[in-house]
Amino acid sequence: MIDYDLKKIKAIIFDIDGVLSSSTIQMNDKGEPIRTVNIKDGYSIQLAVKCGIKIAIITGGKGEAIIERYKGLGVKDIYTSASVKTREYADFVQKYNLKDEEVIYMGDDIPDYEVMKICGVPCCPADAAPEIKTIARYISHVNGGQGCGRDVIEQVLKAQDKWMSHAHAFGW
Repeated sequence: MIDYDLKKIKAIIFDIDGVLSSSTIQMNDKGEPIRTVNIKDGYSIQLAVKCGIKIAIITGGKGEAIIERYKGLGVKDIYTSASVKTREYADFVQKYNLKDEEVIYMGDDIPDYEVMKICGVPCCPADAAPEIKTIARYISHVNGGQGCGRDVIEQVLKAQDKWMSHAHAFGW
């Protein structure tokens, strides 16, 4: 369980590769990544959006598939090709007038380190880099791409009495 007052959380930000998709990615013959996604992560993301939690993606990855996947789940803030993620983080929190302590960030590797030092609740999947695990307030029991996003979102929605009690809980 996340050791934090999750009732304060207004936003959750996710990295993609190694968090919402596996850290092993197939490539097509053009050298473009072919990511897998977890359906339970997808369900929880769209529910969180409907429950009023701001969800954002900040990834160094690029590609139309990322944008389409998360737009389709209701995510409005999708930052791709992020080379220094603190810039996108600052843009996001300013856009919604959020305080750092109201934000969860889930990352898995060194490019996520600086953002995780800033946000209120740094989280990571079970298979995150050791450096990331040392600064994470919560380490999920599951690996990236295997439902770690669902793990975090479910805890937040349960703490806020929105899990299985919200009108949108039983549909897409």
